[in-house]
Amino acid sequence: MIALHQTCHLADETATLALGTAIAPALRPGLIVFLQGELGAGKTTFTRGILRGLGYLGKVKSPTYNLIELYKISRLYLYHFDFYRFNNPNEWEEAGFRDYFNADSICLVEWPEKADGLLPRADLKFIFKVTEGGRDVEIQADTEAGKLCVKRWQISSRNNTLR
Repeated sequence: MIALHQTCHLADETATLALGTAIAPALRPGLIVFLQGELGAGKTTFTRGILRGLGYLGKVKSPTYNLIELYKISRLYLYHFDFYRFNNPNEWEEAGFRDYFNADSICLVEWPEKADGLLPRADLKFIFKVTEGGRDVEIQADTEAGKLCVKRWQISSRNNTLR
């Protein structure tokens, strides 16, 4: 059975990177992924892990000031958004980001709540919470595409554990 909600404990930055690296092969074009949590919770570190898992070796920076960072990996376009600086949800519409959310790209979105319902529905949500012993991340699969992604990740993780 596919887990719709799962929580993982991440002891440190290395564990956060490792989770991103582990889930990367399960991602497919067309996915929309929301990354939620307070400042410093590990959202960009997790994104760095995803990019490493996809084979990207360049610098990964937070898109807080640019609002978006594009990573082209082979034939895949991965867009990393950060809407922290939005003061009004309509800024998302005015920025013209709608076209980036398509079947050919993966969109990772930090601070999706700042676009207040204007974004397409997330397939996956990673909700980071800082704890005394690191971070807890709740993983939610909210669409069939998200559930398939979680299933691929679970199968891959199980196979890697058996080796």
